[in-house]
Parts: sequence; structure tokens; C-alpha cells
Amino acid sequence: MWFVWVFVAVVVVLVIVGSVWMIGMRTKLPLVIDFQRRANRRLVNPRQLRSAGTPGAYAGIVRHVGRESGRRYETPVVPLPTSDGFVVLLPYGKRSDWVRNVLAAGSATIVHEGETFEVAEPEVIPVEEANREFTPKERREMRLFGHTTCLRVRRVGAETQGGA
Repeated sequence: MWFVWVFVAVVVVLVIVGSVWMIGMRTKLPLVIDFQRRANRRLVNPRQLRSAGTPGAYAGIVRHVGRESGRRYETPVVPLPTSDGFVVLLPYGKRSDWVRNVLAAGSATIVHEGETFEVAEPEVIPVEEANREFTPKERREMRLFGHTTCLRVRRVGAETQGGA
């Protein structure tokens, strides 16, 4: 009968941890956000980069230069094409290193669906300005997780056609 109590205890702990994570992500609690960012950087991103940017892949790649180190980096992101560039949802806000690097440099390279695009004019915008780029399902998920910002970049040489 002790195994039932252990099972119940494990389930309770998992529910509590999941609730703290969900609330922390939704309210942008720095402790939770920073933990998730570090976990993604060490565990998820290296695996994601194996296929990112290739045709049919979930993620693309943003290539950027470190604002202090000058090193070149590649970070998996989910770029959504617009008429003149891309919009990238910022689930951790603008505190991510790659976002700060792109904003500081004023440019980056995006690899999406097997093509490489030079982009510039980065700006952090509210998701409402880019709502039409997202599917209804994605908009529901953004509301659920409290995502409020996107990074908009424009393709170098692209004609502006009414914005994103």
C-alpha cells in the first residue's frame, strides 16, 4: 500500500511544479523564465539546430553576433514570413541574448525553409501588431502563456508593403 502513497506524492509534486512553471511563464517571473531559457539553451537548442532552417522544419535559425564578445551565434527560432520580412514571437521577452544581440547590431541573418535572408531594422512590437501573421491556434496559445511581444525584422532590400 505504500506504493500508492508514493505514487500520489509524485503526482502532487508534478502538479505543483507544473503549476508554478505555468504561472511563472504567464506572469514572466524572472526565476522561471531564466530557468527555462537556460534549459532550452543547453538541452533543446543544440538538438533543434540539427534540422532548423531546412525545408519543412519547425524552426528556422537566426544568425547573430554577440554584442560584447563579437562571436557569431546561431539560435533556433520560429520566424513567420511577412510581406517584407519576418516576425518572431518572444516568449521570454526581449531579455534573451539573441534578441539583445540583434537589437544592438541592427541586423542578422535568418535561415528559413532552406533559404537565407539578410534582415535589418529590428524592433520589438506588441503581438497585436502582428496578430494577422499567427493562426487562431497560435493566438490562443499566446494568450494562454501571456506572450506579449514579437521581434519584427525586415529583409534587406525588400520593399515595404504596408508593414507586418
